[in-house]
Amino acid sequence: MIFGAALLYYFRVFERQIGSNKYAVFIVFSTVISVLLQILALGYLKDPSINPLTSGPYGLLFASYVPFFFDIPVSMRFRIFGLSLSDKSFVYLAGLQLLLSSGRRSVVPGVSGILAGLLYRLNTFGIRRLKFPELATSLFSRLSWPFYSIPYQGLPTTENDGNIPSHQVHQNEGVHTATQDPAEASIAALVSMGFDNNSAIQALALTDYDVNLASNILLEAQALRQ
Repeated sequence: MIFGAALLYYFRVFERQIGSNKYAVFIVFSTVISVLLQILALGYLKDPSINPLTSGPYGLLFASYVPFFFDIPVSMRFRIFGLSLSDKSFVYLAGLQLLLSSGRRSVVPGVSGILAGLLYRLNTFGIRRLKFPELATSLFSRLSWPFYSIPYQGLPTTENDGNIPSHQVHQNEGVHTATQDPAEASIAALVSMGFDNNSAIQALALTDYDVNLASNILLEAQALRQ
């Protein structure tokens, strides 16, 4: 569960690369195809211990290893006890642990997921061009968590209601002027990391001004260009 949850979280990097709509298509396609392949394997092996409906998200997890292998570059290499490893090695090791954790009950769903990922990669039936209808995506957005729709309130403003001395109002206005706008602070943080101003603005706009997510997008884009 720990390895699977960590991998599911990590592989959302592909959502930031291809967009939420196409990533949802990838999830549905890989899950459905992997389940169908497991059913075929169940009929061939005649092993009642393999139940494609209770195998967990193995199909999605191992389908994600296909774009991980082809699209995520190695950014660092190192050696441990004479073995040449990279920053991607630990992700592969986590997948290997999952693949071999329960014998056929994990190997069959895992291999089915890899095959589903390859079919998506090969653009079978033109699947990579498909998107969910805007009606479906807008309906889903309306069902999102309530706090997603809470508007940004901004910084508090100081107004003189007649009960505050004028000199104190001016002091508060000075403090307010000196306080940097959150959006500008986020842009400045990314620029200080070495990214250009326009790229920082675009990445922040895509992530609702989440500096961590925006920096991940910029780093991945930078790695792909290299």
